[in-house]
Amino acid sequence: MTSAPAAMTVTDTGVLRDALGLLKDREQVAERLLDSSARHSFDPDTELDWDAPLEEGKWFWPPELVSLYGTPLWKKMSLEQQQDLSRHEAASLASLGIWFEIILMQLLVRHIYDKPVTSAHVRYALTEIADECRHSKMFARMIERGGAPTYPVSRLNHSLARILKTVSTTPGSFACTLLGEEILDWMQRLTFPDERVQSIVRGVTRIHVVEEARHVRYAREELRRQMVTAPRWERELTRVSCGEAARVFSVAFVNPQVYTNVGLDRREAVAQVRASGHRREVMQSGARRLTDFLDEIGVLRGLGRRLWRSSGLLA
Repeated sequence: MTSAPAAMTVTDTGVLRDALGLLKDREQVAERLLDSSARHSFDPDTELDWDAPLEEGKWFWPPELVSLYGTPLWKKMSLEQQQDLSRHEAASLASLGIWFEIILMQLLVRHIYDKPVTSAHVRYALTEIADECRHSKMFARMIERGGAPTYPVSRLNHSLARILKTVSTTPGSFACTLLGEEILDWMQRLTFPDERVQSIVRGVTRIHVVEEARHVRYAREELRRQMVTAPRWERELTRVSCGEAARVFSVAFVNPQVYTNVGLDRREAVAQVRASGHRREVMQSGARRLTDFLDEIGVLRGLGRRLWRSSGLLA
């Protein structure tokens, strides 16, 4: 039997097992995902009515998911100002989503560079890259349709991501992929059925939820495999890089410029968000399914776990 980390084994027959059980064959997983992609993929340019007028009095994001919700400052804001903040935060999240997806596409290309080009695993990765291209264009179009500006991440975080894309381990790439996908996915699952929200936003989040479910499955299966087979140094580096990515993500989740753009005192707004128990619960609820998974497969250990706690995403 090959040596492997605690609760993770490679059997003498070559079958991979971790704390969650046997890992499925990589090619079989990819074939199922390719079949799902063939049946449930969308072209946002034709699927959504981009010319329909925005609906008066509707939100751009569920109010409970807006960063200031429930704070003293929120209670002083008019309904119109609250809804305008939701418009800017939706644009901020869409901007963040595009940034993450551009990173993800590059990481996926790196992952398949040395893989057999005719394998289902590579074909699905290319399918996912095509999905992410459409998603990025869709998010950009949603920002324009809502009339809010784009909200790029800080120059520091932009530069840190450039380093991440260069030095990331393969398991680190998939761990960061899940970080960028699963919290937003949790929020979008609350958004697309919410009739208080603009129809165009609901349509965008519906498409994203359906297609991202495949991306999450692909990333989870591959991360499990990597955490069994990667050398110890790579697993340790993955734990730290994933924790640092969580810290950056939590800071970048909402661009503070949104508060200035709706006429609020930026410092006061940021302080109240940081002090908000409701906001902390929202972020931890959004991350809980992911952190439970990462904990079970051995990612949340040591310094990496401490970084996750400092991010506020891990209770």
